[in-house]
Amino acid sequence: MNQLKSKRLAQLLGGLGLAAIFAFAWQARPAPQLADFALPEVQVLPLPANEAPVFESRFASSNLKNFAHASAITALPNGDLLTVWFAGSREGAADVQIRGARFDARTGTWGEEVTLATREGTQQGLQRFVRKLGNPVLVVTPDQRLWMFYVSVSIGGWAASSINAVYSDDMGGSWSTPRQLVTSPLLNISTLVRGAPVLHADGSIGLPVYHEFLGKFGEYLHLDREGRVLSKSRISDGRFSLQPSVVPLDRQRAIALLRHSGEDRRVLASRTEDAGRTWSEPMLLEPSNPDSSLAAIATPRHGLLVALNDLKQGRFRLSLYGTDAQLQQWKPLLDLDESPDEEGDPIEESSYRQIVAEHFLNSNGAQAQARLDDFLSSIDHRVCSKGKCTFTYDYPYVIRGADGRYHLVYSWNHSLIKHVSFNDAWLEEQL
Repeated sequence: MNQLKSKRLAQLLGGLGLAAIFAFAWQARPAPQLADFALPEVQVLPLPANEAPVFESRFASSNLKNFAHASAITALPNGDLLTVWFAGSREGAADVQIRGARFDARTGTWGEEVTLATREGTQQGLQRFVRKLGNPVLVVTPDQRLWMFYVSVSIGGWAASSINAVYSDDMGGSWSTPRQLVTSPLLNISTLVRGAPVLHADGSIGLPVYHEFLGKFGEYLHLDREGRVLSKSRISDGRFSLQPSVVPLDRQRAIALLRHSGEDRRVLASRTEDAGRTWSEPMLLEPSNPDSSLAAIATPRHGLLVALNDLKQGRFRLSLYGTDAQLQQWKPLLDLDESPDEEGDPIEESSYRQIVAEHFLNSNGAQAQARLDDFLSSIDHRVCSKGKCTFTYDYPYVIRGADGRYHLVYSWNHSLIKHVSFNDAWLEEQL
């Protein structure tokens, strides 16, 4: 018996020794030089004197029964849009799928949503058990390849997540077999994605990620054009920062805005001066953050646009702000959606139904009236309990298309994905 115990102990120590060697080799490997950030291809032209301000809103998702959350959007080469999110009976359920819909730029309408990835398909591709899926993001690289990164969990909660990569060479018609990114030397867990990917000048991808196991902190992954991890750098340390949104300012400088889960309840920011290789110590900014995701993008004339829940608690209001590149001056531009109750307290279900019905009709096109009854019948435990209902607007994600128009998607009461678009003339009017 003692010999057996000694053998097992030796095996354990040997395994730990190999893990330590691998971890040391991982940390000691030379970091490749990151290429400059790729500047947007959007042409910055003077605004035409006769350009009318445009602001539009509509729903991108079409399934009225599912929990819908954590959306992302990208512009396709032909001018169409593609948005993705995760949907199912509830967050973390086994039936959650990565869903998507395509926006036809010619007709100005969203098509029916489709399934892009499932738990079973991911499990088959990875050859390992998959318990749940979440948090997809998108990017089109210069070689005309559409990439999607999303999270999967095999055991435990979100803190045990890994990131999967798939790509499409026909802009979403078909997808490659899922492949898991190797982001950690030990068990390859606790790496999640939420923020929009960033392109570098050589066609490589910068992927903002974060950890939740034994601390919460942001990191920046550098992937080659085949989606392999070349290096990673720490954006923030500690236990309270996650879900970085990275905004390049020029070829070398970028800002990362981070969700704050600590007691300060304010937005965090870090900077890089070397295209993402190193990052500054995070600093607290003026806006509040109720432990909620935020999104940011640079504009050609007016600094940054930031979408966030500027609240101490709750997510009952989603706001759009403008700020300078120094993050010193913050100007509220628009409340994208908000509860009629100033404190975000639950309201009577009858009043709630009236409000969301009006929103549904105003943002869902000519077919909305025919689907209104189905929509109202889908209101359930996600937002209502004991005759009272709450409003939740969160997890924004914003891009700028090749035509200069801004596109923002977010979770609307965890029931639908809402899409808001506007042009520079509208932005000039607000500022």
